Amino acid sequence: MQYAIVIEQTPSNYSAYAPDLPGCVATAATIEELETRMRDAIEFQLDGMRADGLPLPQPTSRVDYIDVAA
Repeated sequence: MQYAIVIEQTPSNYSAYAPDLPGCVATAATIEELETRMRDAIEFQLDGMRADGLPLPQPTSRVDYIDVAA
């Protein structure tokens, strides 16, 4: 499965969340580290849901960019 993540830069690091997995978040000093941590966080959350017998949420969010005149 492929889950969308939203990456935001803060004054001191990067943070991310997965819109289809409420509460699934991570922070890191670099985007590369953040992507690794988010992958681990998503896998951890899905493993926990499987262990609890819960259905896994299907990825439904999508990401796109819109060009605007500045």
